[in-house]
Amino acid sequence: MDPKILELIRADPRYAYEAYEFVCEAVSFTQDRLGRGAADDDEAEAEHHVSGGELLRGACDLAVREFGMMAPVVFKQWGVRTTDDFGEMVFRLIRVERLSKSDRDDPDDFHDLFDLDKALTDGFALTLGDAPRRGER
Repeated sequence: MDPKILELIRADPRYAYEAYEFVCEAVSFTQDRLGRGAADDDEAEAEHHVSGGELLRGACDLAVREFGMMAPVVFKQWGVRTTDDFGEMVFRLIRVERLSKSDRDDPDDFHDLFDLDKALTDGFALTLGDAPRRGER
């Protein structure tokens, strides 16, 4: 377990350890997806930066990939309910130097960007037609 993340949880247990780990994974996933790879030094960091909106879209895609229809349930278990929660975790991870930020980054970049629950469930449609009819098996 990462001692920096454990420190965050001791200070404020609102979010699960796994939620912080997921945010770090989502940053790497989003960077790779956008062709920006991880930064090796400060000068190259600007080339690898992802915005709040990019990170949130990448995180939703990663969550659906990893958890499928259970993604909203997993997020709720972790204490993550809104895009603002992601911003909170990102900036806490920045404070403990687990993530880095550019001068342009601001917690407001994550403020109420979209309905997180809806973004995690879009594309999944359950219909009565999917269930066997009474007497059929």
